[in-house]
Amino acid sequence: MDGADAERVPAERATRVSARPGTAPPPPAGPVVERVETHAFRVPVDGPGGIEQDGTLDWSATTLVLVRVWSAGTAGLGYTYGDRSVAAFLESTLAEAVRGADALAPAALWQRCDGLLRNAGRPGAGAMALSALDIALWDLKSRLLGLPLVHLLPAWHREVPVYGSGGFTNYPLGRLVEQLAGWVEQGIPRVKLKTSRSPAHDPARLTAVRRAIGDAPELMADANGALSGKQALYWAGRLAEEWGVGWFEEPVSSDDPRGLALLRERGPAGLDIAAGEYAYLLRDVTDLIEVVDCLQADVTRCGGITALLRIGGLSAARHIDVSAHCAPAVSAHAFCAVPRLRHLEYFHDHVRVEGLLFDGVPQPAAGVVRPDTGRPGLGLEVRWADAEPWRVHGERPG
Repeated sequence: MDGADAERVPAERATRVSARPGTAPPPPAGPVVERVETHAFRVPVDGPGGIEQDGTLDWSATTLVLVRVWSAGTAGLGYTYGDRSVAAFLESTLAEAVRGADALAPAALWQRCDGLLRNAGRPGAGAMALSALDIALWDLKSRLLGLPLVHLLPAWHREVPVYGSGGFTNYPLGRLVEQLAGWVEQGIPRVKLKTSRSPAHDPARLTAVRRAIGDAPELMADANGALSGKQALYWAGRLAEEWGVGWFEEPVSSDDPRGLALLRERGPAGLDIAAGEYAYLLRDVTDLIEVVDCLQADVTRCGGITALLRIGGLSAARHIDVSAHCAPAVSAHAFCAVPRLRHLEYFHDHVRVEGLLFDGVPQPAAGVVRPDTGRPGLGLEVRWADAEPWRVHGERPG
């Protein structure tokens, strides 16, 4: 089988309905995807000196890659956070595969597009491009049917608990305390800070935060994979005993399942080990689910809503909770369809970017976000004039 055949076969199988082998699939009976457009917006961060830091990375901007799919005069939107090259990848590899296809069949189109990623590259940019497109197709379907997305999905929940997330390692103590205590004052009963960039500085940071928020709120820590296994085990004990931390995220790299297993097996009772935000493939999930106490999933990275529904089933079968990683405007709908949902990361950068670029962004109240059921789809509309200064890919719609 040559390369062209290898790319074409998955698409044919994904759309074949009651057809004899070798015959073309029947044309869609309903609305079809007419066009796909992509955009990218790079928004500078508001950290000290224009930089934010965690345990292993510095960054100066957050890039949102947006895709819109059109059918019957209606546009569905989806997005991911990644390099602007994800937009070009989507255009060159996936967009043509959905044009002319059934606009009411996002799962079948996911299968078609996933097949096209075999040689182009599934993890990383490929998975993020597929995620954004899949979210847009689900948004389109729900808008065509006049339903909020949460009502189209097999929802288990009406609301999603959130935790405030930021606390970057280069924040001065005053800003660190103000941010995390501010979330608690808003009624969010759980907050997370970044750690392990300079471990010697962490005790003062953790002490200041715990004093500011009091004893009742949950305190969470994220090392972003900065520690070795034994270093992480040492800090796990201190975090739990001295500051009452109950969540230790990526104490070691997600690429170190043995290290994660060490922490889960030997860490203190009451301190959950979490990872999964970089799970691009279902295989990543099945590996991580064996070595964490709580699995993280990012709907804008894992393959979109179609893949998230599979992840929700896996976690339920393994009796493991799932925490939603970031992208709150889409996660508020999508994770209502995850049976063992724990909470959603209300991440400072994504909250800020989504508030700048979209109307209809859900706001937390009493520690939860609720999907907007008064609008079809995700309930989001792009604020094109406000977004234009940050554009790095695509053209503003006429």
